Amino acid sequence: MRVLLLKDVYNLGRAGDVKRVADGYARNFLIPQKMAVIASAGALKQIEKIQAAAAKQRELLNEEMGGLAEQIKGLELTFKAKMGETGKLYGSITQQMIMDAVNEKLNTNLDRHLLESQPLREAGEHKVRIRLTFDLIPEVKVIVESDEEKKEDKAPGRKGARKQESKAEESVAEPVAEPDAADTEEPAEEA
Repeated sequence: MRVLLLKDVYNLGRAGDVKRVADGYARNFLIPQKMAVIASAGALKQIEKIQAAAAKQRELLNEEMGGLAEQIKGLELTFKAKMGETGKLYGSITQQMIMDAVNEKLNTNLDRHLLESQPLREAGEHKVRIRLTFDLIPEVKVIVESDEEKKEDKAPGRKGARKQESKAEESVAEPVAEPDAADTEEPAEEA
């Protein structure tokens, strides 16, 4: 189905473009969200009007978001996570976690869907892109580190606790066994 885009649509095109898309995508998403209309003869006559209006709106939006884009470019986020010996995380640093950190540092309210990233599952430095507008896509530096300090503190405590528990069980088991043996022997002698 051919549609005329009314708004900029990520990974599809800019407002005023005529694109061929799947029928379901057009009917179930683009048209109900008022991002596109069916490319009829009447709609095609309005292409220039739509493109001019979209260009003005794009300029205003880029001016508004320009300051935020500059703040985001210099941003560096550090996450500590549990990981195995190979550097693989036992979970992942999700888009929501990254956006929560960005929103907290910059005092904004950006949606996690603006991130162009998969969940991070390895230690190291990662570049994550935030799509503010069609033209402004700053990168954030995300550093994923191991929280080894916590592992070292907890591991000896757990091992020591297990050893103490097993020693306590052994010492408790021995005295309990001796009185039982003495109790069974005494009635035999009396009889």
